[in-house]
Amino acid sequence: MVFVNTPEVLKEAPQAQEARDRLKTEFAPRDEKLASSGSALKELEEKLERDGAIMSESERRKVERDIVSARRELKRSREEFNEDFNIRRNEEFSKLQRKVAKAITDLAKENGYDLVLEAGVVYASDKVDITESVVERLNN
Repeated sequence: MVFVNTPEVLKEAPQAQEARDRLKTEFAPRDEKLASSGSALKELEEKLERDGAIMSESERRKVERDIVSARRELKRSREEFNEDFNIRRNEEFSKLQRKVAKAITDLAKENGYDLVLEAGVVYASDKVDITESVVERLNN
């Protein structure tokens, strides 16, 4: 009987960093666009606060409508971004979990382990912890 710390494997595996890098590359442009939209909204709000008293009624109403519209659009865009990001993250880490499960199974078969425990273990000595071996296998 041996033990593997799967969360540690998922954290340390090179494929996990590769997945994080892919997600960052894929979503960075949209994240930057959201940040830019947030800055533009803040500028509008500051303009209204700073110049609202000296604006004409119609100009102030237009800026207020622009602010409401920008808030709504930013909120919608952020929700869409978060949903898309979560879907892609789940796809990436689902692939990684399958690789980890295969690495654990292959290692167990090669070493003749009868049982590999992963969750609910209160204590496991270093003698039965195969976490490093699984991470090493994923590095190859």
